[in-house]
Amino acid sequence: MEKSAKISNSEWDVMEILWEKNPLSSKEIIEKAGQKRDWKPTTIKTLISRLVDKNILSYEKIGKSYYYYPLLKKEECISVTSNKFINKFYKGELKAMLASFIEEYELSNEDINELKEILDKKKS
Repeated sequence: MEKSAKISNSEWDVMEILWEKNPLSSKEIIEKAGQKRDWKPTTIKTLISRLVDKNILSYEKIGKSYYYYPLLKKEECISVTSNKFINKFYKGELKAMLASFIEEYELSNEDINELKEILDKKKS
């Protein structure tokens, strides 16, 4: 995803639709996005166009319709977004971010044990 610009929250909503099912026509995307947000069709078409321009979406013309599909997996986008978050707010220090989240949120004993297991696996 480094080759492309970041994905806005609104663009992310469109991507969620296409990660769930693809390819979809612009009409289908507009219908599904309209169920989630109070957007006009022109707004959704603009978001689709931006994602195509960023090389995050591509399309295939079948008959008179355009069918869109993601060029990037959701996991790739999450990874890049997570790294940008850590770099921006924690100066790239994963340990600082983890400590902040662990101190901020309530964790059950089960959560703590799972985190310990993950760290133990990482250690080996």
